[in-house]
Amino acid sequence: MHIEFLVEEPSAQVTLEILLPRLLPLQTTWHILTFSGKHDLLRKLPRLLRGYAGWMPDDYRIVVLVDEDRQDCINLKEQLEAAARQAGLSTKTGTQGGRFQVLNRIIVEELEAWFLGDPEALRAAYPNLPLGLPAVFSNPDAVSGGTWEALERWLQRYGYFQGGYRKIEAARQIAPHLHPDRNRSRSFHVFLEGLRALS
Repeated sequence: MHIEFLVEEPSAQVTLEILLPRLLPLQTTWHILTFSGKHDLLRKLPRLLRGYAGWMPDDYRIVVLVDEDRQDCINLKEQLEAAARQAGLSTKTGTQGGRFQVLNRIIVEELEAWFLGDPEALRAAYPNLPLGLPAVFSNPDAVSGGTWEALERWLQRYGYFQGGYRKIEAARQIAPHLHPDRNRSRSFHVFLEGLRALS
């Protein structure tokens, strides 16, 4: 099987490049196509999916991964699903357990929720952090006001990123330490469940 990942920005690409070898079967090949933000991905998605539909072999799958960014999750998911339907591609949601070609996944609220979901990974990347995280981070997908901003404030409190949070650098530091079994982010687990269903 080969998987094409469509992601909205470079920090998601970096995170997946580090995680995928640990999450996918050895014989699976993959490629990540990175866009210049969520709006760029959503604007180009219908045309891209039509292009894939014209030549895609049976053993190819597509994973579209975007941040929620405080957007209505149901409307965003329907936008992704509609783009696949209009291209003539089947989705996990549309087939309800059957074989599918496209997996649409939304990170709630942003990629940093996956990082906040694993306090041990954060501490391994940034040893000055105290054990555990504040109670406000107990449900990382429910952190309001921006998960990257919340993570930035937390890291700055302990001496990191004093000049501002750098998303790609943080992804490179944190992703190697992420452990799927202990992550508390619901959207991370939904992403993993989707990956396991791809075959």
